[in-house]
Amino acid sequence: MMLYPAMSKLNSYIPNRYMLVNVVARRARQISEAAEDTGDSLNEKPVTLAIREVADGKLDARGMDLTIKEGDATEQKKKQR
Repeated sequence: MMLYPAMSKLNSYIPNRYMLVNVVARRARQISEAAEDTGDSLNEKPVTLAIREVADGKLDARGMDLTIKEGDATEQKKKQR
């Protein structure tokens, strides 16, 4: 199975693959929440849309806050229990 877009293309915009996963996941959440708020239905999955934004050069890590707040981590642990 061939991946599109190629990982090398994605890494040209976000050089670290772990950061790439983080950026794509956060953007996918934003897309999903925006669609839910407006009541729009998505033709494709939010992750696919986020990956395409990276591949098109519309999205990179510079404009995103990638810090994890202490409260967020605590809330996530409570949800897992």
